[in-house]
Amino acid sequence: MLGSVALAAAVIGAVIFGLVVGRCSDSGPAPAPATSVTVVRPSPNVVRAIRDLARLEGAQYHMERVVDLSEKQSRFFGLIEAEDAILLVAAGDVVAGVDLAELRDGDVVVDGDKSRAKITLPQPKVLSSKIDNDRTYVHTRRTDTLASRKESLETRARQEAERSIVEAALQAGILERARQNTRRTVETLVRSLGYTEVTVEFRP
Repeated sequence: MLGSVALAAAVIGAVIFGLVVGRCSDSGPAPAPATSVTVVRPSPNVVRAIRDLARLEGAQYHMERVVDLSEKQSRFFGLIEAEDAILLVAAGDVVAGVDLAELRDGDVVVDGDKSRAKITLPQPKVLSSKIDNDRTYVHTRRTDTLASRKESLETRARQEAERSIVEAALQAGILERARQNTRRTVETLVRSLGYTEVTVEFRP
């Protein structure tokens, strides 16, 4: 979690740097009359720097699931059905946030004269998911006498567990939580720079 916080701080720092650059460009010394026109526009260099940081995490859910997976096996020309089964108790983490590599030129717009800033972020999505091996364990492993024991069954159960914890996190609203947290964090930090009108939006 400390690594995620540090990464998020670095990303916000990059955004703030872009805003400060835009603000300072308005408040610097007056240029010579021949070059007195000031143009405020998004800085592509800042956008590229944010893209390099790649991800801004907004929410992390710890999920637990029980996976009951079985394989039916037919024996003696279908007269007998045997079963190889596993009951896996799985725990894992799902992280959602914004993929900053998807930022485009024009997504960060500042107006120093009016103390106005507008930031458009990509839609939040699931950034990563993983099974916690320390808390995941096989509760029951059962193979009928006439069944062949499939050693790959546990691997399949773990894959199903990871898929199911992502689905459960989506149903629990992880994307909306990531959206709210990301908007709140960016808006608060930008306001602390002195911008009174701050708009943080998400791309449709």
